[in-house]
Formats: sequence, C-alpha cells, structure tokens
Amino acid sequence: MNALATVFSALGGLYLLAILLRFLLQVARADFYNPVSQAVVRVTDPMVRVFRTFIPGYRNLDFAALALAFVVEGIAIYVLFLLYGASVPGIGFVVTWSVLGVVYFIINIYWYAIIASIIMSFVMLFSGNMNPHPILMLVWQLTDPVMAPFRKIIPPMGGLDFSPIFVFILLRFILSFLDENFGGQQVSMVVIGI
Repeated sequence: MNALATVFSALGGLYLLAILLRFLLQVARADFYNPVSQAVVRVTDPMVRVFRTFIPGYRNLDFAALALAFVVEGIAIYVLFLLYGASVPGIGFVVTWSVLGVVYFIINIYWYAIIASIIMSFVMLFSGNMNPHPILMLVWQLTDPVMAPFRKIIPPMGGLDFSPIFVFILLRFILSFLDENFGGQQVSMVVIGI
C-alpha cells in the first residue's frame, strides 16, 4: 500500500501543481499564449469549468481553480488516509489541512520558482544567449509580483538583484510559523505539498 500511496501522492501533487500554477499565473497576469501556460490550461480546464459553473471569478481571478485546489487536496488527504490504513478523519481536520496543504504548496512553488529564475538567469548570462526561453519568461512573470515590493525598497545594486534574499526570508518565516503551529510528522505524510 505504501507504494500505491506514493504513486497517488505524486500524481495528485502534479495535478495540484498544475491547478495552482493556473491560479498563480492568472494572479501574476502572465502570458497565456506561452506554450507552458497553454499546457497548464489544457490539463486543468475540464475540472475548472465544472467548478466555474457555481464559483464565479472576480477581476481576472479564477477562484474556481483555487476552490478546485482545496477539493483536490481534501480528496487526496482522505485517499491517503485510506491507503495507509488509518481511520478516516473528520471533515474539520480535512478542511484545515487542505487549506494548509495548499498554502504550503504555494510557498514551495514560489521558493523553487525563484531558485530556478536565479539559476536560469546566470546560465543565460554566461551562455551569451539573451533570448529567454519561454519557461524562463513564465518563471519571471510568476515571481515578479512577489519580488516587486522588495525591489521598490531595495533596488538592484551593481546589477545584482537582492530581492530574492528577502523573499526567501519571508517564505522561511511563514513556513517556520506553520511548522510550529501545525507541524506534525504523521499528518504531513497525507498532505500533498508538505
């Protein structure tokens, strides 16, 4: 059962990643003609359309995608409890940990997207190719709204952008807060994104 739980967790995590990327790219107003954006929309569109019938959007934000992310996380928690042979938790537990799982997942998306943008920027700089790859463009568009407030306070110095350092500190602070107040080794086994 552990192997089946691992496979289910990985597949559920990939689908949840696609849903959250769709929502976060809309928040960032990223280019939806980018091939990666188009793939994310294609993968998530069937279920998002179902949720959109009863959850309206607001100002270019598709809250149906966010609601779908909470539902996918909740279903994954239930299924993983069953696969591990544990007793099924109450609805309050599932709702709480669905919200926390989605928050953790969003933090991880930004954490790894910023690391990827830093690495890809250096690779692009030293390769001499100044035409960014569509994935790099999308990563920049995704992370820009998070780093922009820090760039206003601390502008780039000598061509170096120090805003990622402060974003990492903020994300680490949020993760530490969540770990101290909601951390649990046994619970984290069934929450995708932790």
